[in-house]
Amino acid sequence: MWTLWCTFCFRVSKGRFTPQNTPLQFHVLSKAIMSQKRKATTDAGAEKPNKQPKVSSEKKKDGWLQEQVLQQRTAKKEMKFNKKRLRFLTDDKKIKQGAEGVLYWMNRDQRVQDNWALIHAQRLALKENLPLHVCFCLDVPKSKLSTYRHFSFLLKGLEEVSQECKTLGIEFHLLHGLPGDVLPSFVSDRSLGAVVTDFSPLREPLQWLEDVKKKLPKDTPFIQVDAHNIVPCWEASPKQEYAARTIRGKINNVLTDFLTDFPLIEKHPYTATRTAKQVDWAKALASPHLDKSVGETEWAKPGTKAGMAMLESFIDVRLKLFSTQRNDPNAAALSQLSPWLRFGQISAQRVAQQVKKTGSQSVAPFIEELVIRRELTDNFCYYNNKKYDSLEGAYEWAQKTLKDHAKDKRPYVYTREQLEKAKTHDHLWNGAQFQMVSEGKMHGFLRMYWAKKILEWTKSPDEALSIALYLNDRYSLDGQDPNGFVGCMWSICGIHDQGWGERPVFGKIRYMNYKGCQRKFDVARFEKKYRPKDL
Repeated sequence: MWTLWCTFCFRVSKGRFTPQNTPLQFHVLSKAIMSQKRKATTDAGAEKPNKQPKVSSEKKKDGWLQEQVLQQRTAKKEMKFNKKRLRFLTDDKKIKQGAEGVLYWMNRDQRVQDNWALIHAQRLALKENLPLHVCFCLDVPKSKLSTYRHFSFLLKGLEEVSQECKTLGIEFHLLHGLPGDVLPSFVSDRSLGAVVTDFSPLREPLQWLEDVKKKLPKDTPFIQVDAHNIVPCWEASPKQEYAARTIRGKINNVLTDFLTDFPLIEKHPYTATRTAKQVDWAKALASPHLDKSVGETEWAKPGTKAGMAMLESFIDVRLKLFSTQRNDPNAAALSQLSPWLRFGQISAQRVAQQVKKTGSQSVAPFIEELVIRRELTDNFCYYNNKKYDSLEGAYEWAQKTLKDHAKDKRPYVYTREQLEKAKTHDHLWNGAQFQMVSEGKMHGFLRMYWAKKILEWTKSPDEALSIALYLNDRYSLDGQDPNGFVGCMWSICGIHDQGWGERPVFGKIRYMNYKGCQRKFDVARFEKKYRPKDL
C-alpha cells in the first residue's frame, strides 16, 4: 500500500496524470489503495466493525457503565466456560460423595463478578447441588513492604467482596495465616468437596499452591483457573518469550476464543449449614506488622465499584487522549486502572471489552499495553520463576555488558535512603519519586527514566535493581506485581529489549536522559507540581 501511494503521489507531482485527464488510472489506483487499506492489520486483537460506532453528543449519566455491564452479564448467563482456562493440580477430578460444599480460594483476583475462577466454582457447586464458599488467606509478614497503603486497599476491597457474597448466598471466610497452614484444615473441617483457585506466576503464590496441595484431604479435586489474563498464561505460550513481538502473534491468534462476555454470578440457591464467622475488618487492618508511615492515597478508592467508576471516567474523558498524549506525564490521558488490576478488583478482560466497544482511535495502543505487554510480564515471571527479580534473570548479553561496565565511574552515587527521600541533583527524578511516595503511582514514561537513573547513580547493577524493586514495591499501589518486576528488569537489565550502542555504566542497555524527556513533555511544569516536601 505504501509503495502504491508513493507512486501515485510522484506521478501527480510530475504532472504525468491527474484525476481529470486520466480518470481510469486514478480510479484503478485509488481502488487498489483502499483495498489494501482494508486488508491491513489494525490492532492487537481488535475487531473490524462494518461501521464506525456513532459518537453520541449526549452526556451519559454517572454509573452508566455499571448498568450496561449488568445487562451484558444477565444476557450471557448461559455463556460456556472455556476449559482451556483451567488445569487440574491433582489427579482427582470428581467431587466425592458426602461433600458439603465447594470452595473458591480467592488470591489474586479479588472480585465477585467477571471472575472465571468463581464462575467455575459456582457451576461445580450447582451441578452437585452444594453450597458455595469463598475464602481469602491473610498473612501480614513483618517487612518494610507490608504497608498500610497496600493492605488497606486489599482489605477494604475484600470487605466489599464479602458484602456482595452475602447478598448472593455465598459464604465468605477470612482465614488468618499462610495458606498451607490454614486452608487444608479448613477444607477438612467443612467437608468441602473441591477447591478452585486463581493464578499468579510469582514465586510465593506458587509455593502456596504446593503447600496446600500436599496437605489437602485425599480425593479432593484442586483446580486452578487463570482469571487474571485474558489468554491464560499456559495457553499464550509454553515457554519464556523474548519480547512483545514474539508473543503478540500467539496471543492474537487465540484472542477471540477468550475475549468473550462474562456470565452473571447469580444468587446461590444452596445454603451452607454452617455460616462463616463475622469478620472484624478494623481488627484485621490494625495488625502491628503494618507500616503506617506509608498511608492511603486520596485518588484511588479500593473495591470493584471504585474500579468500574475509574474505567467509566477513562472511557468518557481520557481515552480520546490516550493515543496521542499517553507519554506526557502532565496530561490526563492514562486509564489509572493499575491498582484495581493489580489487586484483581477489576478484570482486564472487562476493561478490554468496554474499551473496544468505543471504536476510539486509542483502542489499538491501549489494547497493546493492556493485553500484549501486560500478559508478557506474566509470561516472564512464570517461565523465569526463580530469577525474575535478579540480574541472573537477564539475557546473557545484558549480564555481560552490565558486568563489563560495573566499575565505570558514576557521575553521582546515592544511597538507598537518599533516593527514597528524593535527595538527588535531578529535579525531574525527585519529582517522580515524590509522586510515587505521596500518591502511590508514577507515570509510565517516567518509570523508565526513574529506574534507569538508579542504575546510573548506584554502585552496581545489583544494587540498582534491588533499590528500584524496593522503592516500587513499597510505595506504588501496583507494586509487588509482574508488571513492576518486569518494568525494573527492562529498565536496568534490558529484558524484552535489544542491545544498543556502548555507553559508560549502561553498556548496551538502552539509555534515557533529561534532554530526551524535555523533548517529550514540559519537564518544568512537572517539576513545579511535584516539588518534594520533606519525606
